[in-house]
Amino acid sequence: MRFSDIPGQQKIKQRLLQSVKDNRVSHAQLFLGPEGSGKLALALAYTQYINCRNRTVEDSCGVCPSCNKFNKLIHPDLHFLYPINKTKDVDEKKVTSKDFIAPWREFLIENESFVTLPGWYDKIGIEKKQGMINAEDADGVNHTLAYKAYEAEYKVMIIWMVEKMNNVAANKLLKNLEEPPDKTLFILVSENHDQVISTILSRTQLVKIPRINDSDILESLRSRFQAPDETLRNFARQAEGNFRLALDMAEQTSGEMNSSDLEKERFLLLRDWMRRTYVFGAKQKEYDSLQEVITRLVGDGSREKQKEMLGYSLKILRLCMQYHVGNHQLVLHSGEELDFISKFSTFIHPRNITQIDEEINRAIFHIERNANANIIFTDLSHIIARLIKIPALAQPKKM
Repeated sequence: MRFSDIPGQQKIKQRLLQSVKDNRVSHAQLFLGPEGSGKLALALAYTQYINCRNRTVEDSCGVCPSCNKFNKLIHPDLHFLYPINKTKDVDEKKVTSKDFIAPWREFLIENESFVTLPGWYDKIGIEKKQGMINAEDADGVNHTLAYKAYEAEYKVMIIWMVEKMNNVAANKLLKNLEEPPDKTLFILVSENHDQVISTILSRTQLVKIPRINDSDILESLRSRFQAPDETLRNFARQAEGNFRLALDMAEQTSGEMNSSDLEKERFLLLRDWMRRTYVFGAKQKEYDSLQEVITRLVGDGSREKQKEMLGYSLKILRLCMQYHVGNHQLVLHSGEELDFISKFSTFIHPRNITQIDEEINRAIFHIERNANANIIFTDLSHIIARLIKIPALAQPKKM
């Protein structure tokens, strides 16, 4: 992975390049940014650049023996940790990241290192479970880093989705983070600052990675896909800085390149959920109707899919609020989606959006901790049913 392979993020690239030029590479760094911002891709490009034998001012050469091995993710001094769990194929008593290294390499190469946690879980077949970076993995790190680098200037340990590391594993890694072996580089990659264990945060240098600009996403889409420019422009806008989402929308469509089936399915489910929530009352048939859609929201039990659905719902409800206050230019949807947003915006406004936001995020928090999804969605539906009844303007008090 070279810096030139990553769309946008010029300020971050220059910062990383300058740290190498100044010989001020921090031994433990936390790359923090939203999904699709290129955190992992930047980590790989950075470590490849550091160890490149013929690097230029702007990038690694991409062809030297070190770069070739980094490109294939097989360099002996490049190591990874990532969330895992037992699967039907890997069911040992103690599983580690090394048990999944082959699918991990395939996963990164197939997706140009713009990857998501649900995609990884689907790749290894644990979409109905929660992945974890465990103590066995931490022991493996300590053992691996005890030896000198084989051929690179730096040994590199990339920990992807470090917020999935449990306390036992974190405690085992603390000494190495504080006093790493010579020429060792830790790069931790995260999407949620609040979920990273505080002792880990305090021992790393933070590198904040923003969303990618629409113009940079559009330019990259143009180089990859033959499609009408306006279609690609819409994908870039709808992705809202998430390059992985923009790629998915382009890759999962054909012919006229309409929006993906998954996005359409989520929209129809959300619309049905909100309609049934709005009419929910004391009658048995209204309760049964709401429970039917809750069953569909729970789906096959995949925690990641449930979280994605909640995240998508929050995104659309926030757009409803923007439409309500007159910011129509921020709503880039069309057709049925725009029709729903414009009509439902009557019920989503500044007096209830904050609490709706809090309740949906609370539901995501509990799903991450394996609470009963049916109870979570039922409780959330009842709360939203109450909140959307709040009028947009306070009613005048009677004298």
